Amino acid sequence: MTEDSAGLELLHKRDFAFEGYRRADGHYDIEGRMTDRKTYAFPNDFRGEIQADEPLHDMRIRVTLDEEFQILEVNAETAAGPFEICPAITPVFASLKGARIGRGWSALLKEKFGGVQGCTHHVELLRALATVAFQTIYGEQQRRRRAQPATAPGDSSGVRKKRPAFIDTCHALAADSEVVKQSWPDFYQPKD
Repeated sequence: MTEDSAGLELLHKRDFAFEGYRRADGHYDIEGRMTDRKTYAFPNDFRGEIQADEPLHDMRIRVTLDEEFQILEVNAETAAGPFEICPAITPVFASLKGARIGRGWSALLKEKFGGVQGCTHHVELLRALATVAFQTIYGEQQRRRRAQPATAPGDSSGVRKKRPAFIDTCHALAADSEVVKQSWPDFYQPKD
């Protein structure tokens, strides 16, 4: 999208930023941050005046995961919000400890933190954070596999391969796609 179209005035900016880390203990930290900014100053009962480009919302979250996407720890923070009470909800997100990121993730977030039980902005971060976790952890697992010495053709060492959880999560990764056929042939399922 461009800002040079005639008649457009930029009023609001929302930025999401995520980073995925592998920790020395073998676990993963996925960090997310969301900011909302206006292009103009405006009054706020809690903070006085919020200046142009000053964050109205500055929400941050860090989720620690193991290799199986099990949540070991959650830290949520409201660095800036429009109301004094906003930071009071962040401790509830620690209740995700023990949950697993995977199928049903959005439904779990809605159940635990929907409406007055949570913060819309932190839930948005957690929803998007799931795909960053997959990119981080699966990417690292694939990198480690590529670094291992190749085995003889046909040698599976008697180990049954586990179907990757990302198969059937989008059209490119459909079980009947050429991508799966080429990259994960053991899990390719041709159309009838």
